[in-house]
Amino acid sequence: MTSRELVKKTLKFEKPDRIPRHLWTLPWAYDNFLHELADLQKKFPDDICVAPSYLKQTLPTKGEPYAEGIYVDEWGCVFENKHRGIIGEVKEPLISSWNDLDKIRIPEELFSVDIKQVNSFCKSTDLFVLAGGGMRLFERLQFIRRTDNLFMDIAEESTYFYELVNIVHQFNLKQLEIWMKTDVDAAMISDDWGSQRSLLIAPDTWRKIFKPLYKEYFDIAHHNGKFMFMHSDGYIKDILPDLIEIGLDAINSQIFCMDVAELGRKFKGKITFWGEIDRQNILPQGKTDEVIKAVELVKSSMYQNGGVIAQCEFGPGAKPENVYTVFEIWNKN
Repeated sequence: MTSRELVKKTLKFEKPDRIPRHLWTLPWAYDNFLHELADLQKKFPDDICVAPSYLKQTLPTKGEPYAEGIYVDEWGCVFENKHRGIIGEVKEPLISSWNDLDKIRIPEELFSVDIKQVNSFCKSTDLFVLAGGGMRLFERLQFIRRTDNLFMDIAEESTYFYELVNIVHQFNLKQLEIWMKTDVDAAMISDDWGSQRSLLIAPDTWRKIFKPLYKEYFDIAHHNGKFMFMHSDGYIKDILPDLIEIGLDAINSQIFCMDVAELGRKFKGKITFWGEIDRQNILPQGKTDEVIKAVELVKSSMYQNGGVIAQCEFGPGAKPENVYTVFEIWNKN
């Protein structure tokens, strides 16, 4: 069974031969544990990858996103980064006044996907391939307006706010449609919706403003025969039923911010849990037996003829031996 087949069976709850693996690696891990990382990747190879973008046009970015200093992304949003190996923060909004709304430059370079090259890549690998492009909605709005301003915008719900939402949404729709014409296996969106203990906005507000837009994304993916994956940091338990309702296939979230066992009782068999293992406490500080218990908790709570991907992030602070133990234990299951 190929990795692609393995992941598809997992998503369909069709009793895969084993639990598929996916190691997320931040530049910090390459900088600090290059040899340990190479050993991990050799012994526990991934079953999932992200397709290269293969753009025909060059993005107008400046700097490096994970380097210390200033990085300007394709929209013109400016990130300040004080620590190498992780991404920085937007300190000044791209649009500080609604009068400047018409000055937003849409990065149409992201539409110049070389479909033939992407398809060639997909054909060359047996891995399950996620679309590239880095689609996001809530986070892009934050980058454009800055987080504090955006929360005020959401509260006020002005026509200007909805105009901005529509600009980003229409961009996402067009980019997604292009990627869904390629041979990738799934689309992906990344939006961090949770704090440590709650959703960042009221669940009903999320349902009113953002849920219909997400449904459009999910419908496009499914209409084109693709699966839909999503990443969201933080506590998102309140909107998991909504995401399942509108068709999300796999969620990567901080399940240890919530109650792993409760998540399993409520949602096992309804969605695939694409990781993770606690990267706030277990990976940086846990003892071997605690790492083992964490993996066993995820499996016992969430596995039902599939529905679990052994995802783990090797990021700042994580002990390489703990990341190794995660995949070693998953490999025994």
